[in-house]
Amino acid sequence: MYPGTWAARTPDKAALVMAGSGRTLTYAQLDERSIRLSRHLHDTAGLAVGDVVALLSDNTPETYEVYWAALRSGLYVTAVNHNLSAEEAGYIIRDCGARALVVSAAKADVVAGLDVDVAARLVYGGALDGYASYEDALAAASPEPLAAQPHGDDLLYSSGTTGRPKGIKPPLPQIAVDEPGYIYPTVFGALYGFDEDTVYLSPAPVYHAAPLRFGGVIHALGGTLVMMEKFDAEGALRAIDHHRVTHTQMVPTMFVRMLKLPDDVRASYDVSSLRSVIHAAAPCPVEVKRAMIDWFGPIVHEYYASTEANGATFIDSQAWLRKPGSVGTALMGVIRICGEDGSVLGPGDVGTVYFEREERSFSYHNDEERTRSTQHPEHDSWTTVGDLGYLDDDGYLFLTDRKAFMIISGGVNIYPQEIEDLFSLHPAVTDIAVIGVPDEEMGERVVAFVQPAPGVVPGDELAGELTAYARDHIAHFKVPREFHFRDELPRTPTGKMVKGRLKAEYVG
Repeated sequence: MYPGTWAARTPDKAALVMAGSGRTLTYAQLDERSIRLSRHLHDTAGLAVGDVVALLSDNTPETYEVYWAALRSGLYVTAVNHNLSAEEAGYIIRDCGARALVVSAAKADVVAGLDVDVAARLVYGGALDGYASYEDALAAASPEPLAAQPHGDDLLYSSGTTGRPKGIKPPLPQIAVDEPGYIYPTVFGALYGFDEDTVYLSPAPVYHAAPLRFGGVIHALGGTLVMMEKFDAEGALRAIDHHRVTHTQMVPTMFVRMLKLPDDVRASYDVSSLRSVIHAAAPCPVEVKRAMIDWFGPIVHEYYASTEANGATFIDSQAWLRKPGSVGTALMGVIRICGEDGSVLGPGDVGTVYFEREERSFSYHNDEERTRSTQHPEHDSWTTVGDLGYLDDDGYLFLTDRKAFMIISGGVNIYPQEIEDLFSLHPAVTDIAVIGVPDEEMGERVVAFVQPAPGVVPGDELAGELTAYARDHIAHFKVPREFHFRDELPRTPTGKMVKGRLKAEYVG
């Protein structure tokens, strides 16, 4: 199903509500406006099946008009991170081969600096030089659906935490937009019980894979999407209370910020409407997740997946309490843990996490070498995104870290995630990132960058306190040899730490 299904059944129902402004898009409006945009892109701009429309926007209702215009006309949609510089955003728009670009006037500072050759340019929310009016384009377009509505897909870019962003291009689904079989509603709709009664809070930037795709799932299944303009901890609780939210998806950094709210603030909002709190995108420290289950109840669900969608796991609260720290068992694909030589490892052995599928499910756009690097040396359909982990005797997956982040010091593997998790709820720490830096004697040494909590004075005394805390809880060879304090650490809005910047800063 898709918005057209619900426009016919419940035309006046809210498909999308902005949590802050209250601005609402009904199913009838979403259906008609996405039809008109698809007609403009097809009839006026000349886009055909397989072409790309790029979107650079803050969180607004128009983002889903663009999304569904692409999905109902066989196009790819590339949502661009609006926090990038103009040079970085321009690279993505050029690399994806966009033939049309839709932008929000609120992002004029980025848009003004773009160096891209895109013939069809539309702007909403205001006027920008070189861009035609989005509203005028829709008004002039036909409200009749295209004669054929082949299913489109997204062509999204990785967040670039370990290098330049890379485009993940799946093959287009061989179905029409109103036919069943699209992977995300099929897998996650049943898994989390999404339906017409769902009220789903999306607190993250819509350019990221999970918020974009899950919002689409809600529209496919007839629920209401409540989208925050920007995450803040108390604002999320306010939205849950006010809109009687039934489902939400967050990342662990959002959990941490909510847990650090004063007790009286947390208690002042009614969260009893929640039926499912989903988290993904980054590993969640054990104590953080345990605290969330204590607060919300056993409704906290986790899945492990990637923008590449090459595989996935799932775990609910009950299973996690038996297997704390696990990201669950296979949901999509078969998990294979492999050594450096490609050999399959046994339970408890740490190696590269591969997913076995019937066939390869993605490729990196314009990058055959990177595509090949994800493939198992002997099996074409086994792919990895570079995570390390192990399976226990019951087939539950435990992640240790990204392969690119692993530190080898004195010949011993050290996983920064373990050290970062240790400090996640430390009262003196707001945020922490652990990296490995070159060391003549040990090969690499462990270094921590810390954002102190408000009111905490950075310096040697705090470094000594954190060192002593670590030595009491983890092996001494894992304890950071240096602590560097910063006002803020470079995380993406979806919670991923950009460690490449810290390494470059340290070397500099």
